[in-house]
Amino acid sequence: MNPCRPLSENTLSRKEAQPTTWLHFIKHSVTKQAGTALLCALLLHSSCSQKQEAEAANLEISPTVTTAQPDSAANPVMTAPETDAVAEAPSIKEADPWEYPGPKPTPGAVLPQKRIIAFYGNPLSRRMGILGELPPDQMLAKLDEEVQHWEAADSLTPVQPALHAIVVTAQGKPGRAGKYRLRMTNKMIDDVLAMAKKRDAIVFLDIQVGQSTLQEELPQLAEYLKMPQVHLGIDAEFSMKNGGVPGRSIGSFDAEDINFATEYLAELAQENQLPPKLLIVHRFTQGMITNHDRIKLRPEVQVVMHMDGWGHPALKKDTYRRYIQKEPVQFTGFKVFYKNDLRKSPRLMSPDEILALDPKPLYIQYQ
Repeated sequence: MNPCRPLSENTLSRKEAQPTTWLHFIKHSVTKQAGTALLCALLLHSSCSQKQEAEAANLEISPTVTTAQPDSAANPVMTAPETDAVAEAPSIKEADPWEYPGPKPTPGAVLPQKRIIAFYGNPLSRRMGILGELPPDQMLAKLDEEVQHWEAADSLTPVQPALHAIVVTAQGKPGRAGKYRLRMTNKMIDDVLAMAKKRDAIVFLDIQVGQSTLQEELPQLAEYLKMPQVHLGIDAEFSMKNGGVPGRSIGSFDAEDINFATEYLAELAQENQLPPKLLIVHRFTQGMITNHDRIKLRPEVQVVMHMDGWGHPALKKDTYRRYIQKEPVQFTGFKVFYKNDLRKSPRLMSPDEILALDPKPLYIQYQ
């Protein structure tokens, strides 16, 4: 019988059925010589099996080297020469988990990789914000300064400059359409796009619907929203669902309105193979947004709930906590008013103060 023959299936079955092991048999052998003989046979079988398996795998068997642990430096222990260690396969680092509400965005998303610093207003009006208050070159130079301030305050988050233009403005009179809103011309939007291009800035088109609706206004901007650098803002303050006059009372949007906007943007992104769109939702009271928990989040759209109130820093922080922190939806924003904030305070809030808010806003707007 060949001592190196592998165990057959029948032999293995019998071995499993027999409770008496080889060592048990040796321990109870009648003579020491018989036990020694059996032990040698067992070792021979193990050595042959190892050799046979190695030959089948075309590997070389190396002797096992055992080293003792030294008791002290005074009694060194001789060890076998070092051999080349087998390097472990590099582990694959898992991607950082998505830490924000809603599904992970499609490729090319701005948030949360960057923080957006936006100048807000209308280039045709000096009273609606910094975007139209200064000549274009001066305005862009001031935007550069704010970008530098934010880069210094948070060097770990790159800054994305932006221009946020009101392209549908609420009106105190009904106008021809009876909607209490006025649409800007394409030329005005084109001028904003040209200014933004000088700074590689993204653009937000902001809508104050008055007594109109998002369903009526968004299709008018479709050709611009198909551009990868153009995004959307909607202002609940001037959404007069109950037929009021803009400016005399504060309006509102429901989750149903916001869901229409996100669905519309998502379809544009899908059809035109665009990176995720950004949707800025203005808010500074509880009633401005209803049923926030029913807002649907989509991978093609990033929703920013934007604190749009002015006043003393303590009041602005409290408004942020009450209406943004408690109902953030997905991402958060914060506005600084160059003029109105100084009515109740001798200073504007600094980037460091805004960064101390929880959660940290990723969209900062200056008006």
